[in-house]
Amino acid sequence: MSLQSDKFLDDSEVKVFDPEHRRKLAFNIAQYDKKVIDGKHQYADLETAKLRAAALKRKVIENMDKYLIEFEANFIKRGGKVIWAQDADEAIREIVAILKRVDCKMVVKSKSMTTEEVHLNQNLEKAGIESVETDLGEFIVQQRDEPPYHIVTPAMHLSKEDVAKTFNEKFGLPPSSTPQEITLWVRNRLRAKYQVAEAGITGANFLIADTGAIAVTENEGNAFMSVAFPKVHIAIAGIEKLIPSLTDLDLFWPLLATHGTGQNVTVYNSIMTGPRQPDEKDGPEEMYVVLLDNGRTELLAQEQQREALACIRCGACLNGCPIYKGVGGHAYGTTYSGPIGSVITPHLRGMEEFRHLSYASSLCGKCTEVCPVKIELHKHLLFNRRDSVKEGIPTKTERWTFTFWKKAMLSRKLMNKGGAKGKNFILQNFFKTQWGSRRELPRVAPKSFNEMWKEKMGMK
Repeated sequence: MSLQSDKFLDDSEVKVFDPEHRRKLAFNIAQYDKKVIDGKHQYADLETAKLRAAALKRKVIENMDKYLIEFEANFIKRGGKVIWAQDADEAIREIVAILKRVDCKMVVKSKSMTTEEVHLNQNLEKAGIESVETDLGEFIVQQRDEPPYHIVTPAMHLSKEDVAKTFNEKFGLPPSSTPQEITLWVRNRLRAKYQVAEAGITGANFLIADTGAIAVTENEGNAFMSVAFPKVHIAIAGIEKLIPSLTDLDLFWPLLATHGTGQNVTVYNSIMTGPRQPDEKDGPEEMYVVLLDNGRTELLAQEQQREALACIRCGACLNGCPIYKGVGGHAYGTTYSGPIGSVITPHLRGMEEFRHLSYASSLCGKCTEVCPVKIELHKHLLFNRRDSVKEGIPTKTERWTFTFWKKAMLSRKLMNKGGAKGKNFILQNFFKTQWGSRRELPRVAPKSFNEMWKEKMGMK
C-alpha cells in the first residue's frame, strides 16, 4: 500500500466512527437533497437537457485543440493575455511574476477549486503576497487553515456553532454569534480588502470558445467584486472548462445551479471578455487567463476515460455517494473528493499513489445517475482499477492471490477441493486482516450449492 492509501484508511476510520461528524454531514446533505428536488421542477424534460449537455461536452473533448485555439484567439482580440501552464509549478511561477511586476501586496480571490489544485494561497504566502478568500465558505475554512471539504460547499462539515467558535477564537466575536451576524462582520471586513487589493483572482466555470470569454457563477457577488476594484484580474482554469458557444450557457448555467445547489439559476452569473475597453468606465486594466493542463492531457489520451473531463464541478456525485457521506471530503487527501475525485486524481496526480481511491466505492452507480453531463463514473472507477493492474502497481502478494483465486474460480473441480473446513481455515488465517477488524468473516457452508444440487439430482 502507498502512504496515501494508509492515510486514507486511517483518516476514514476516524471520520466514519465520529457520530458528530456523521450528523453534521447528513444534515447538510439532506438540505441539499431537498433543494435539488425543487430545482429539477423547472425542467419539462431533464433527461433531454442532460443528453444535450453531455453531447456538447464530448464534442469539446474530442476537439479540444480546436476550441482552445479559438478561445485564445478571441480573448486576445479584446486585449486579454493567455498563459499556457503545463503544470502547477508553471502556473504559480507565471502568476507570481505578474503580481510582482505590478508590486502586488494583496490579492482578493473568489472560490476556485483550480486555485486549490495548484495550492495558490500557500504559494502566494511564500512569495510575500497576502491572499484573501472572499467566498464566505472559503473564508471560514481559510481561517481554520483547512482545505475545502466539498467542491461546492467548502464548509459543509461545520455547524453554525463550529463557525461561531472559529470566529470567537480568531477575531474575538461573541461565541453566541449568529450566522447573520458573522456574515455581516465578514462583509464589512472584505469591503476594505476589495478597495486596496492590487489584483483579483478567480476561477472560471466555463471558457466560451466563440466569444473568448470566461463565465463565473456565484451566489454572493464576491467574485464580481474581486474583479471590479483591482487593476489586474487573473483567471485560472483547467483546459477542460471549454464550451463551444455563448448560447450554450442557457443549457449549462441552469444544469450547474440545479445539481450544485438546487437553484433554478445562481444569483450572480458574470461573463468577462477581457480588460476594460476604451469606451468602458470600469473593470481591470489587465486581464490574464491561465489555461492549466496539470495532467489533463494524460487523461485526454485515455480513449475510454477521457469523458471524465466533461465534469462541470457541480458536486452532485459527492452528495449522492455513500462513501463520501461516511468519510467526508478531507479523508480523500486530494483537491477533488468523492466519485469524480476518485476517477480523475489517479490521472492528475499519479496512479501509484492514488489508485486506492478507485476502490473506495460501493459501485452502486448513484454518482452516474445524478451526473448532469452523464459521465459513467462507476465504470471509470473500474477502468482505473484495471489500469493499475496493467501498470503492475499491485504488490506481488496481491497479484499471486488473485492469480490463484482466478484459477480456482474458473475450475469447478478446484472450487470443490479442500471442503468447508479447509476453506474456512484459509479465510480465517489469510483474509481476516483484509476483511476488516469490525466485520465478521463469513463461514463456508458444509456443502456447496453445486454439491447439494448433484445430490438432489442423483448426479455423480
